[in-house]
Amino acid sequence: GGGLVAYSESQSEPGSPASEHGEKEREKKRVVLLGTGWAGISFLKDLDVSSYDVQVVSPQNYFAFTPLLPSVTCGTVEARSIAEPVRNIIKKRNAEIQFWEAEAIKIDAAKNEVFCKSNIDKETRDFSLEYDYLIIAVGAQVNTFGTPGVLENCHFLKELEDAQKIRRTVTDCFEKAVLPGLSEEERKRNLHFVIVGGGPTGVEFAAELHDYIQEDLINLYPTVKDLVRITLIQSGDHILNSFDERISSFAEKKFQRDGIEVLTECRVVNVSDKEITMKIKSTGAVCSIPHGLVLWSTGVGTRPAIKDFMEQIGQGKRRVLATNEWLRVKECENVYALGDCATIDQRKVMEDISTIFAAADKDNSGTLTVEEFQDVIDDILIRYPQVELYLKNKHLNDVTDLLKDPQGNPRREVDIEGFTLALSHVDTQMKSLPATAQVAAQQGAYLARNFNRRQQCKEHPEGPRRFRGLGRHHFRPFRYKHFGQFAPLGGEQAAAELPGDWVSMGHSTQWLWYSVYASKQVSWRTRVLVVSDWTRRFIFGRDSSRI
Repeated sequence: GGGLVAYSESQSEPGSPASEHGEKEREKKRVVLLGTGWAGISFLKDLDVSSYDVQVVSPQNYFAFTPLLPSVTCGTVEARSIAEPVRNIIKKRNAEIQFWEAEAIKIDAAKNEVFCKSNIDKETRDFSLEYDYLIIAVGAQVNTFGTPGVLENCHFLKELEDAQKIRRTVTDCFEKAVLPGLSEEERKRNLHFVIVGGGPTGVEFAAELHDYIQEDLINLYPTVKDLVRITLIQSGDHILNSFDERISSFAEKKFQRDGIEVLTECRVVNVSDKEITMKIKSTGAVCSIPHGLVLWSTGVGTRPAIKDFMEQIGQGKRRVLATNEWLRVKECENVYALGDCATIDQRKVMEDISTIFAAADKDNSGTLTVEEFQDVIDDILIRYPQVELYLKNKHLNDVTDLLKDPQGNPRREVDIEGFTLALSHVDTQMKSLPATAQVAAQQGAYLARNFNRRQQCKEHPEGPRRFRGLGRHHFRPFRYKHFGQFAPLGGEQAAAELPGDWVSMGHSTQWLWYSVYASKQVSWRTRVLVVSDWTRRFIFGRDSSRI
Protein backbone atom coordinates (compact mmCIF):
# COMPACT_ATOMS: atom_id res chain seq x y z
CA GLY A 1 0.00 0.00 0.00
CA GLY A 2 1.93 3.02 1.33
CA GLY A 3 5.33 2.01 0.00
CA LEU A 4 4.65 3.89 -3.25
CA VAL A 5 6.49 7.00 -2.09
CA ALA A 6 9.41 5.03 -0.69
CA TYR A 7 9.87 3.07 -3.84
CA SER A 8 8.86 5.59 -6.52
CA GLU A 9 12.46 5.64 -7.71
CA SER A 10 12.42 1.95 -8.61
CA GLN A 11 9.05 2.28 -10.39
CA SER A 12 10.37 4.89 -12.84
CA GLU A 13 11.22 4.12 -16.46
CA PRO A 14 14.93 3.35 -17.05
CA GLY A 15 16.72 6.47 -18.20
CA SER A 16 14.02 8.81 -16.86
CA PRO A 17 15.11 11.75 -14.62
CA ALA A 18 13.53 10.10 -11.54
CA SER A 19 15.41 6.88 -12.27
CA GLU A 20 18.73 8.72 -12.72
CA HIS A 21 18.08 10.66 -9.51
CA GLY A 22 17.36 7.38 -7.70
CA GLU A 23 20.61 5.79 -8.93
CA LYS A 24 22.53 8.91 -7.90
CA GLU A 25 20.94 8.86 -4.43
CA ARG A 26 21.79 5.19 -3.91
CA GLU A 27 25.46 5.98 -4.51
CA LYS A 28 25.20 7.70 -1.13
CA LYS A 29 24.68 5.59 1.97
CA ARG A 30 21.06 5.73 3.12
CA VAL A 31 20.50 6.91 6.69
CA VAL A 32 17.04 6.22 8.11
CA LEU A 33 16.24 8.26 11.23
CA LEU A 34 13.37 7.13 13.47
CA GLY A 35 12.02 9.92 15.67
CA THR A 36 12.02 13.72 15.76
CA GLY A 37 12.60 14.36 19.44
CA TRP A 38 15.68 15.93 21.00
CA ALA A 39 18.13 13.27 19.82
CA GLY A 40 16.68 12.96 16.31
CA ILE A 41 16.46 16.69 15.57
CA SER A 42 19.90 17.35 17.06
CA PHE A 43 21.34 14.65 14.76
CA LEU A 44 19.44 16.02 11.74
CA LYS A 45 20.55 19.63 12.32
CA ASP A 46 24.25 18.76 12.58
CA LEU A 47 24.52 16.01 9.94
CA ASP A 48 26.24 16.81 6.65
CA VAL A 49 23.21 15.80 4.56
CA SER A 50 25.08 16.22 1.27
CA SER A 51 27.02 13.03 2.08
CA TYR A 52 24.01 10.81 2.81
CA ASP A 53 20.57 9.93 1.49
CA VAL A 54 18.57 10.91 4.61
CA GLN A 55 15.05 9.64 5.32
CA VAL A 56 13.13 10.55 8.47
CA VAL A 57 10.17 8.65 9.95
CA SER A 58 8.15 9.96 12.89
CA PRO A 59 4.49 9.76 14.03
CA GLN A 60 4.72 13.51 14.80
CA ASN A 61 5.44 16.02 12.06
CA TYR A 62 6.87 18.49 14.60
CA PHE A 63 9.59 18.82 17.23
CA ALA A 64 8.28 19.77 20.70
CA PHE A 65 10.33 21.63 23.30
CA THR A 66 9.41 19.11 26.03
CA PRO A 67 10.88 20.95 29.08
CA LEU A 68 8.00 23.43 28.70
CA LEU A 69 5.23 20.79 28.62
CA PRO A 70 4.22 21.52 32.26
CA SER A 71 3.69 25.17 31.23
CA VAL A 72 1.36 24.04 28.42
CA THR A 73 -0.84 22.09 30.87
CA CYS A 74 -1.93 25.33 32.52
CA GLY A 75 -1.90 27.72 29.58
CA THR A 76 1.23 29.60 30.69
CA VAL A 77 2.57 28.76 27.23
CA GLU A 78 0.48 27.74 24.21
CA ALA A 79 1.06 24.33 22.60
CA ARG A 80 1.90 25.74 19.17
CA SER A 81 4.52 28.03 20.70
CA ILE A 82 6.80 25.12 21.59
CA ALA A 83 6.25 23.08 18.41
CA GLU A 84 8.40 23.52 15.31
CA PRO A 85 7.27 21.65 12.15
CA VAL A 86 9.87 19.09 11.05
CA ARG A 87 9.49 20.28 7.44
CA ASN A 88 10.54 23.80 8.55
CA ILE A 89 13.73 22.33 10.02
CA ILE A 90 14.34 20.28 6.85
CA LYS A 91 13.74 23.33 4.64
CA LYS A 92 16.43 25.28 6.49
CA ARG A 93 18.95 22.52 5.67
CA ASN A 94 18.55 23.23 1.92
CA ALA A 95 18.94 19.55 1.18
CA GLU A 96 16.91 16.63 -0.06
CA ILE A 97 15.78 15.07 3.21
CA GLN A 98 12.65 12.94 2.90
CA PHE A 99 10.15 12.87 5.76
CA TRP A 100 7.22 10.53 6.37
CA GLU A 101 4.66 10.95 9.14
CA ALA A 102 4.46 7.33 10.23
CA GLU A 103 5.42 5.03 13.07
CA ALA A 104 8.11 2.36 12.88
CA ILE A 105 6.38 -0.87 13.90
CA LYS A 106 9.14 -3.40 13.21
CA ILE A 107 12.88 -3.40 12.53
CA ASP A 108 14.38 -6.32 10.61
CA ALA A 109 18.08 -6.15 11.51
CA ALA A 110 19.00 -9.11 9.33
CA LYS A 111 17.56 -7.55 6.16
CA ASN A 112 18.40 -3.90 7.04
CA GLU A 113 14.74 -2.95 6.71
CA VAL A 114 12.23 -0.93 8.74
CA PHE A 115 8.47 -1.54 8.49
CA CYS A 116 6.34 1.55 9.06
CA LYS A 117 2.67 2.32 9.47
CA SER A 118 1.04 5.65 8.64
CA ASN A 119 -2.26 6.37 10.37
CA ILE A 120 -3.30 9.79 9.07
CA ASP A 121 -7.07 10.40 9.36
CA LYS A 122 -7.45 6.74 10.44
CA GLU A 123 -6.41 5.68 6.95
CA THR A 124 -3.73 3.05 7.53
CA ARG A 125 -0.90 2.59 5.05
CA ASP A 126 2.04 0.26 5.50
CA PHE A 127 5.41 0.64 3.83
CA SER A 128 9.02 -0.45 4.33
CA LEU A 129 12.39 1.30 4.02
CA GLU A 130 15.79 -0.23 3.45
CA TYR A 131 18.76 1.35 5.18
CA ASP A 132 22.56 1.35 5.27
CA TYR A 133 22.53 3.04 8.68
CA LEU A 134 19.60 3.12 11.09
CA ILE A 135 19.35 5.78 13.83
CA ILE A 136 16.80 4.87 16.50
CA ALA A 137 15.68 7.97 18.42
CA VAL A 138 12.04 7.09 19.18
CA GLY A 139 12.12 8.09 22.84
CA ALA A 140 10.34 6.09 25.51
CA GLN A 141 6.82 5.56 26.77
CA VAL A 142 5.55 5.93 30.33
CA ASN A 143 6.44 3.12 32.73
CA THR A 144 3.34 2.05 34.66
CA PHE A 145 5.23 -0.73 36.54
CA GLY A 146 2.19 -2.91 35.86
CA THR A 147 0.06 -0.94 38.34
CA PRO A 148 -3.65 -1.75 37.75
CA GLY A 149 -5.80 1.12 36.40
CA VAL A 150 -2.95 3.47 35.46
CA LEU A 151 -3.39 3.31 31.67
CA GLU A 152 -7.17 3.73 31.94
CA ASN A 153 -7.40 6.42 34.64
CA CYS A 154 -4.21 8.49 34.63
CA HIS A 155 -2.86 11.34 32.56
CA PHE A 156 0.74 11.33 31.32
CA LEU A 157 3.07 14.13 30.27
CA LYS A 158 5.32 12.85 27.48
CA GLU A 159 3.77 14.44 24.39
CA LEU A 160 2.20 17.77 23.43
CA GLU A 161 -1.22 16.10 23.14
CA ASP A 162 -0.90 14.91 26.77
CA ALA A 163 -0.40 18.51 27.96
CA GLN A 164 -3.43 19.72 25.98
CA LYS A 165 -5.57 16.91 27.42
CA ILE A 166 -4.52 17.81 30.98
CA ARG A 167 -5.34 21.47 30.36
CA ARG A 168 -8.90 20.57 29.28
CA THR A 169 -9.34 18.15 32.22
CA VAL A 170 -8.29 20.78 34.80
CA THR A 171 -10.98 23.13 33.44
CA ASP A 172 -13.51 20.26 33.42
CA CYS A 173 -12.77 19.48 37.08
CA PHE A 174 -13.61 23.06 38.11
CA GLU A 175 -16.69 23.22 35.88
CA LYS A 176 -18.01 19.93 37.32
CA ALA A 177 -17.32 21.07 40.90
CA VAL A 178 -19.56 24.15 40.59
CA LEU A 179 -22.55 22.31 39.11
CA PRO A 180 -25.68 22.49 41.32
CA GLY A 181 -26.80 19.45 43.29
CA LEU A 182 -23.35 18.07 44.11
CA SER A 183 -22.42 17.11 47.66
CA GLU A 184 -19.37 18.70 49.24
CA GLU A 185 -17.56 15.33 49.06
CA GLU A 186 -18.13 15.18 45.29
CA ARG A 187 -16.89 18.75 44.88
CA LYS A 188 -13.76 17.95 46.94
CA ARG A 189 -13.10 14.83 44.87
CA ASN A 190 -13.34 16.76 41.60
CA LEU A 191 -10.90 19.37 42.92
CA HIS A 192 -8.29 16.96 44.28
CA PHE A 193 -5.33 16.86 41.89
CA VAL A 194 -2.86 14.02 42.48
CA ILE A 195 0.62 13.77 41.01
CA VAL A 196 2.44 10.42 41.20
CA GLY A 197 6.21 10.87 40.95
CA GLY A 198 8.39 13.48 42.62
CA GLY A 199 10.86 13.95 39.78
CA PRO A 200 11.32 17.20 37.80
CA THR A 201 8.15 16.66 35.67
CA GLY A 202 5.86 15.94 38.62
CA VAL A 203 7.25 18.79 40.73
CA GLU A 204 7.08 21.31 37.90
CA PHE A 205 3.49 20.35 37.07
CA ALA A 206 2.47 20.65 40.75
CA ALA A 207 4.07 24.13 40.88
CA GLU A 208 2.44 25.26 37.60
CA LEU A 209 -0.96 23.93 38.67
CA HIS A 210 -0.73 25.67 42.06
CA ASP A 211 0.08 29.00 40.37
CA TYR A 212 -2.74 28.53 37.84
CA ILE A 213 -5.26 27.85 40.61
CA GLN A 214 -4.10 30.63 42.95
CA GLU A 215 -3.55 33.34 40.32
CA ASP A 216 -6.43 32.61 37.93
CA LEU A 217 -8.94 29.87 38.73
CA ILE A 218 -10.00 30.82 42.28
CA ASN A 219 -10.96 34.26 40.96
CA LEU A 220 -13.18 32.58 38.36
CA TYR A 221 -14.60 29.90 40.69
CA PRO A 222 -14.75 31.68 44.10
CA THR A 223 -17.40 29.32 45.55
CA VAL A 224 -15.04 26.33 45.58
CA LYS A 225 -11.70 28.03 46.29
CA ASP A 226 -11.37 26.40 49.74
CA LEU A 227 -11.97 22.87 48.43
CA VAL A 228 -8.98 22.62 46.09
CA ARG A 229 -6.14 20.24 47.04
CA ILE A 230 -2.90 19.21 45.34
CA THR A 231 -1.13 16.05 46.53
CA LEU A 232 2.24 14.77 45.31
CA ILE A 233 3.04 11.09 45.96
CA GLN A 234 6.68 9.98 45.91
CA SER A 235 7.99 6.44 46.50
CA GLY A 236 11.39 7.70 47.69
CA ASP A 237 12.16 9.64 50.87
CA HIS A 238 12.50 13.02 49.09
CA ILE A 239 11.20 14.78 46.00
CA LEU A 240 13.73 15.84 43.33
CA ASN A 241 16.14 13.18 44.60
CA SER A 242 18.28 13.50 41.45
CA PHE A 243 19.09 17.09 42.54
CA ASP A 244 21.35 18.40 45.28
CA GLU A 245 19.75 17.77 48.69
CA ARG A 246 19.63 21.55 49.36
CA ILE A 247 17.29 21.93 46.37
CA SER A 248 15.21 18.95 47.45
CA SER A 249 14.79 20.44 50.93
CA PHE A 250 14.02 23.93 49.54
CA ALA A 251 11.32 22.48 47.23
CA GLU A 252 9.68 20.51 50.05
CA LYS A 253 9.57 23.57 52.33
CA LYS A 254 8.16 25.75 49.55
CA PHE A 255 5.45 23.19 48.75
CA GLN A 256 4.60 22.99 52.47
CA ARG A 257 4.17 26.79 52.58
CA ASP A 258 2.05 26.68 49.40
CA GLY A 259 -0.24 24.01 50.84
CA ILE A 260 0.84 21.28 48.39
CA GLU A 261 0.76 18.00 50.30
CA VAL A 262 3.86 15.83 49.73
CA LEU A 263 3.53 12.14 50.66
CA THR A 264 6.91 10.38 50.61
CA GLU A 265 7.68 6.67 51.04
CA CYS A 266 4.33 5.76 49.44
CA ARG A 267 3.81 3.34 46.57
CA VAL A 268 0.67 3.48 44.43
CA VAL A 269 -0.88 -0.01 44.07
CA ASN A 270 -4.12 0.76 42.20
CA VAL A 271 -5.91 3.61 40.43
CA SER A 272 -9.67 3.60 39.80
CA ASP A 273 -11.74 6.30 38.10
CA LYS A 274 -12.48 7.93 41.46
CA GLU A 275 -9.82 6.73 43.92
CA ILE A 276 -6.10 6.13 44.11
CA THR A 277 -4.86 3.40 46.48
CA MET A 278 -1.37 3.46 47.95
CA LYS A 279 0.77 1.52 50.38
CA ILE A 280 2.79 3.35 53.04
CA LYS A 281 6.22 1.69 53.04
CA SER A 282 7.09 2.30 56.72
CA THR A 283 3.91 0.77 58.18
CA GLY A 284 2.64 -1.42 55.34
CA ALA A 285 -0.78 0.23 55.72
CA VAL A 286 -2.95 0.63 52.61
CA CYS A 287 -5.10 3.73 52.17
CA SER A 288 -7.20 5.30 49.42
CA ILE A 289 -7.78 8.94 48.50
CA PRO A 290 -10.36 10.36 46.06
CA HIS A 291 -9.17 12.26 42.98
CA GLY A 292 -10.42 14.41 40.12
CA LEU A 293 -7.23 14.11 38.07
CA VAL A 294 -4.12 11.92 38.39
CA LEU A 295 -0.86 12.68 36.60
CA TRP A 296 1.47 9.67 36.40
CA SER A 297 5.09 10.76 35.93
CA THR A 298 7.31 7.92 37.12
CA GLY A 299 10.09 6.54 34.97
CA VAL A 300 10.31 5.50 31.33
CA GLY A 301 9.51 2.24 29.55
CA THR A 302 10.52 0.70 26.22
CA ARG A 303 8.26 1.00 23.18
CA PRO A 304 6.85 -2.26 21.67
CA ALA A 305 8.80 -1.99 18.36
CA ILE A 306 12.07 -1.60 20.30
CA LYS A 307 11.20 -4.54 22.60
CA ASP A 308 10.67 -6.69 19.52
CA PHE A 309 13.99 -5.50 18.04
CA MET A 310 15.76 -6.31 21.32
CA GLU A 311 14.40 -9.88 21.17
CA GLN A 312 15.83 -10.26 17.65
CA ILE A 313 19.36 -9.20 18.62
CA GLY A 314 19.63 -11.12 21.88
CA GLN A 315 18.82 -8.27 24.27
CA GLY A 316 15.38 -9.63 25.25
CA LYS A 317 16.26 -9.88 28.95
CA ARG A 318 17.33 -6.25 29.20
CA ARG A 319 14.95 -3.43 30.18
CA VAL A 320 16.49 -0.86 27.81
CA LEU A 321 18.25 -1.16 24.45
CA ALA A 322 22.01 -1.32 25.09
CA THR A 323 24.61 0.49 23.00
CA ASN A 324 28.38 0.72 23.27
CA GLU A 325 30.21 3.95 24.11
CA TRP A 326 29.99 5.04 20.47
CA LEU A 327 26.14 4.76 20.59
CA ARG A 328 26.15 1.74 18.27
CA VAL A 329 23.63 -0.94 19.26
CA LYS A 330 25.40 -4.02 20.58
CA GLU A 331 25.43 -6.92 18.12
CA CYS A 332 24.47 -4.59 15.23
CA GLU A 333 27.12 -3.15 12.94
CA ASN A 334 25.02 -0.36 11.37
CA VAL A 335 22.32 0.50 13.93
CA TYR A 336 22.66 3.35 16.44
CA ALA A 337 20.34 4.32 19.29
CA LEU A 338 20.09 7.69 21.08
CA GLY A 339 18.10 9.37 23.83
CA ASP A 340 15.54 7.81 26.18
CA CYS A 341 15.15 4.58 24.18
CA ALA A 342 18.72 3.42 24.88
CA THR A 343 21.40 3.20 27.54
CA ILE A 344 25.18 3.12 27.17
CA ASP A 345 26.67 -0.14 28.43
CA GLN A 346 30.00 1.24 29.64
CA ARG A 347 32.79 -1.32 29.53
CA LYS A 348 34.37 -2.15 32.88
CA VAL A 349 38.07 -1.68 33.51
CA MET A 350 38.15 -5.07 35.26
CA GLU A 351 37.00 -6.79 32.06
CA ASP A 352 40.12 -5.55 30.28
CA ILE A 353 42.59 -5.37 33.15
CA SER A 354 44.94 -8.10 31.82
CA THR A 355 44.99 -6.66 28.27
CA ILE A 356 45.61 -3.11 29.62
CA PHE A 357 48.50 -4.47 31.67
CA ALA A 358 49.92 -6.37 28.67
CA ALA A 359 49.65 -3.28 26.42
CA ALA A 360 51.43 -1.11 29.00
CA ASP A 361 54.13 -3.69 29.81
CA LYS A 362 56.21 -2.97 26.70
CA ASP A 363 59.31 -4.88 27.80
CA ASN A 364 57.23 -7.95 28.84
CA SER A 365 58.95 -7.95 32.21
CA GLY A 366 55.75 -8.97 34.05
CA THR A 367 55.85 -5.72 36.03
CA LEU A 368 54.67 -2.22 35.21
CA THR A 369 56.78 0.85 35.92
CA VAL A 370 55.25 4.29 36.53
CA GLU A 371 56.67 5.44 33.18
CA GLU A 372 55.03 2.51 31.33
CA PHE A 373 51.73 3.26 33.05
CA GLN A 374 51.98 6.95 32.07
CA ASP A 375 52.23 5.94 28.40
CA VAL A 376 48.71 4.44 28.45
CA ILE A 377 47.07 6.83 30.95
CA ASP A 378 45.49 9.12 28.33
CA ASP A 379 43.95 6.18 26.48
CA ILE A 380 42.61 4.70 29.74
CA LEU A 381 41.00 8.02 30.75
CA ILE A 382 39.29 8.40 27.35
CA ARG A 383 38.18 4.75 27.09
CA TYR A 384 37.03 4.37 30.72
CA PRO A 385 35.49 7.64 32.05
CA GLN A 386 34.86 5.99 35.42
CA VAL A 387 38.61 6.25 36.16
CA GLU A 388 38.45 10.06 36.11
CA LEU A 389 35.34 10.07 38.33
CA TYR A 390 37.07 7.76 40.80
CA LEU A 391 40.12 10.06 40.98
CA LYS A 392 37.86 13.08 41.63
CA ASN A 393 35.88 11.33 44.36
CA LYS A 394 39.03 10.06 46.06
CA HIS A 395 40.71 13.50 45.70
CA LEU A 396 43.70 11.98 43.91
CA ASN A 397 45.78 14.53 41.99
CA ASP A 398 47.31 12.15 39.49
CA VAL A 399 46.45 8.78 37.96
CA THR A 400 49.83 7.46 39.08
CA ASP A 401 48.61 7.89 42.68
CA LEU A 402 46.58 4.74 42.04
CA LEU A 403 49.83 2.74 42.01
CA LYS A 404 50.81 3.76 45.54
CA ASP A 405 50.94 1.01 48.17
CA PRO A 406 48.20 0.70 50.85
CA GLN A 407 50.23 3.04 53.15
CA GLY A 408 50.29 5.71 50.43
CA ASN A 409 53.96 5.35 49.54
CA PRO A 410 55.02 5.56 45.87
CA ARG A 411 56.02 2.32 44.17
CA ARG A 412 58.50 2.07 41.29
CA GLU A 413 56.67 -0.87 39.72
CA VAL A 414 53.70 -3.20 40.23
CA ASP A 415 52.88 -6.71 39.05
CA ILE A 416 49.50 -7.78 37.58
CA GLU A 417 48.05 -8.50 41.06
CA GLY A 418 49.07 -5.07 42.35
CA PHE A 419 47.77 -3.39 39.21
CA THR A 420 44.42 -5.21 39.50
CA LEU A 421 44.15 -4.23 43.17
CA ALA A 422 44.95 -0.57 42.36
CA LEU A 423 42.05 -0.35 39.86
CA SER A 424 39.66 -2.77 41.59
CA HIS A 425 37.27 -0.06 42.90
CA VAL A 426 37.24 2.15 39.79
CA ASP A 427 34.14 0.49 38.28
CA THR A 428 32.02 1.49 41.30
CA GLN A 429 31.83 4.97 39.72
CA MET A 430 29.88 3.75 36.67
CA LYS A 431 26.53 5.52 36.34
CA SER A 432 23.84 5.36 33.67
CA LEU A 433 22.88 8.69 32.12
CA PRO A 434 19.51 10.26 33.00
CA ALA A 435 16.67 10.26 30.44
CA THR A 436 16.79 14.01 29.79
CA ALA A 437 16.61 16.34 26.79
CA GLN A 438 20.18 17.47 27.51
CA VAL A 439 21.62 13.95 27.19
CA ALA A 440 19.60 13.21 24.03
CA ALA A 441 20.63 16.46 22.32
CA GLN A 442 24.33 15.90 23.06
CA GLN A 443 24.14 12.33 21.76
CA GLY A 444 22.49 13.49 18.51
CA ALA A 445 25.19 16.14 17.93
CA TYR A 446 27.97 13.66 18.78
CA LEU A 447 26.70 11.01 16.36
CA ALA A 448 26.21 13.55 13.54
CA ARG A 449 29.81 14.71 14.03
CA ASN A 450 31.04 11.11 13.76
CA PHE A 451 29.00 10.53 10.58
CA ASN A 452 30.41 13.73 9.06
CA ARG A 453 33.98 12.58 9.66
CA ARG A 454 33.53 8.85 9.06
CA GLN A 455 35.98 8.62 6.13
CA GLN A 456 38.51 11.02 7.66
CA CYS A 457 38.63 9.12 10.97
CA LYS A 458 38.85 5.78 9.17
CA GLU A 459 42.12 6.96 7.63
CA HIS A 460 43.32 8.92 10.68
CA PRO A 461 41.71 7.42 13.82
CA GLU A 462 41.26 9.89 16.69
CA GLY A 463 39.98 7.53 19.39
CA PRO A 464 41.85 5.72 22.17
CA ARG A 465 43.97 2.66 21.49
CA ARG A 466 42.22 -0.71 21.24
CA PHE A 467 43.38 -2.67 24.27
CA ARG A 468 41.75 -5.75 22.77
CA GLY A 469 43.09 -5.80 19.22
CA LEU A 470 45.31 -3.62 17.09
CA GLY A 471 45.33 0.08 16.25
CA ARG A 472 43.04 2.76 17.59
CA HIS A 473 39.27 3.32 17.71
CA HIS A 474 38.09 5.56 14.85
CA PHE A 475 36.31 8.00 17.18
CA ARG A 476 36.50 9.13 20.77
CA PRO A 477 33.65 7.57 22.79
CA PHE A 478 30.63 9.70 23.73
CA ARG A 479 31.19 11.77 26.84
CA TYR A 480 28.23 13.58 28.41
CA LYS A 481 28.88 17.08 29.71
CA HIS A 482 26.38 18.21 32.33
CA PHE A 483 25.41 21.89 32.03
CA GLY A 484 23.13 21.87 35.06
CA GLN A 485 19.40 21.48 35.58
CA PHE A 486 16.45 23.64 36.62
CA ALA A 487 13.38 23.00 38.76
CA PRO A 488 10.74 25.77 38.56
CA LEU A 489 8.85 25.73 41.87
CA GLY A 490 6.06 28.24 41.26
CA GLY A 491 5.49 31.74 42.61
CA GLU A 492 8.20 33.06 40.26
CA GLN A 493 10.80 30.99 42.12
CA ALA A 494 13.06 28.27 40.77
CA ALA A 495 16.02 26.16 41.85
CA ALA A 496 19.04 25.41 39.71
CA GLU A 497 21.97 23.03 39.97
CA LEU A 498 24.78 24.39 37.82
CA PRO A 499 28.30 23.14 36.94
CA GLY A 500 30.90 23.42 39.65
CA ASP A 501 28.47 22.29 42.40
CA TRP A 502 26.84 25.71 42.35
CA VAL A 503 23.26 25.75 43.65
CA SER A 504 20.93 28.71 43.14
CA MET A 505 17.38 29.18 44.44
CA GLY A 506 14.79 31.93 44.43
CA HIS A 507 13.40 34.68 42.19
CA SER A 508 16.66 35.48 40.40
CA THR A 509 16.97 31.81 39.39
CA GLN A 510 13.50 31.98 37.80
CA TRP A 511 14.71 34.81 35.56
CA LEU A 512 17.76 32.74 34.69
CA TRP A 513 15.36 29.91 33.79
CA TYR A 514 13.39 32.26 31.49
CA SER A 515 16.53 33.39 29.66
CA VAL A 516 18.00 29.86 29.27
CA TYR A 517 14.74 28.31 28.05
CA ALA A 518 14.15 31.16 25.61
CA SER A 519 17.69 30.84 24.21
CA LYS A 520 17.39 27.05 23.83
CA GLN A 521 14.35 27.24 21.54
CA VAL A 522 14.88 25.48 18.22
CA SER A 523 13.95 28.50 16.05
CA TRP A 524 13.45 32.26 16.26
CA ARG A 525 9.75 31.69 15.55
CA THR A 526 9.24 29.56 18.68
CA ARG A 527 11.51 31.84 20.70
CA VAL A 528 9.34 34.87 19.92
CA LEU A 529 6.12 32.92 20.55
CA VAL A 530 7.26 31.59 23.94
CA VAL A 531 8.46 35.00 25.17
CA SER A 532 5.20 36.63 23.98
CA ASP A 533 3.21 33.92 25.83
CA TRP A 534 5.10 34.68 29.05
CA THR A 535 4.45 38.41 28.54
CA ARG A 536 0.75 37.81 27.82
CA ARG A 537 0.44 35.73 30.98
CA PHE A 538 2.03 38.51 33.09
CA ILE A 539 -0.42 41.07 31.68
CA PHE A 540 -3.67 39.14 31.16
CA GLY A 541 -3.27 35.93 33.17
CA ARG A 542 -3.86 32.43 31.81
CA ASP A 543 -6.74 31.47 29.54
CA SER A 544 -9.13 28.98 31.18
CA SER A 545 -11.44 28.41 28.20
CA ARG A 546 -11.86 24.75 27.22
CA ILE A 547 -10.61 24.76 23.62
